[in-house]
Amino acid sequence: MPDTITIRTDDETEHALEVLTHDGVSRSAAIRQAVLETASRRERAAQMRREILRMDLGTPDGVNVADELTQDRSGER
Repeated sequence: MPDTITIRTDDETEHALEVLTHDGVSRSAAIRQAVLETASRRERAAQMRREILRMDLGTPDGVNVADELTQDRSGER
């Protein structure tokens, strides 16, 4: 048997639950679905970060953007 979870709500949470249950879905089902969807989004975001970190950045072109900006702004002072 799954565990029971108790949450404390505030006005913002109550409003969110009203939005999620306006079509007749029970509070329990709405909360369960929200937890599952949030976990799925976090897993996808973590996977995307891992994929980005593994991307080949190619060969540096020798341009130092920080130096370029410093030179461009040196005349502003």
